[in-house]
Formats: sequence, structure tokens, C-alpha cells
Amino acid sequence: MGNGAKAAQKRERNQATANKGGKSQAKVNEAAKNIVCATCKQPFLLTTRAPALEEHAQNKHSKTLADCFPGFVAK
Repeated sequence: MGNGAKAAQKRERNQATANKGGKSQAKVNEAAKNIVCATCKQPFLLTTRAPALEEHAQNKHSKTLADCFPGFVAK
């Protein structure tokens, strides 16, 4: 097998992985941000817990958790 064949195989492998659509963690994280502060519109990850959201509401806006995140349900 010569160098040309190795290069061709490598191109085929790279093309196959490119077609799968690589998983970018940044894209995954962006899609997971669905908790949004009603006051400043700052997005938070779905996994953010109530104490962190309450801290944001109090420190940034001097409001309650319910004021800034009206649809938030603790899980």
C-alpha cells in the first residue's frame, strides 16, 4: 500500500466522521439553556437548581425567585 492509498483512506475516514455531524459541547449546552430570567433575559442551563436562581434574582434584581422565573418548577 503506497502513500497515496493511505491518504485516500484517511480522507474517507475524515469524510465519514464529518458527515455524522460532530458533537460540539458548546452547541449541546446552548440547546440546554431553557430557563430564562424574565427581567434580564439571561439564559440558565436546565440543570440549574433553585438556590442559584434565587441568588441571581436577589443579587441582580432585588426580586424573588417567582418574580424573575415565573414558570420555574423545582425538580
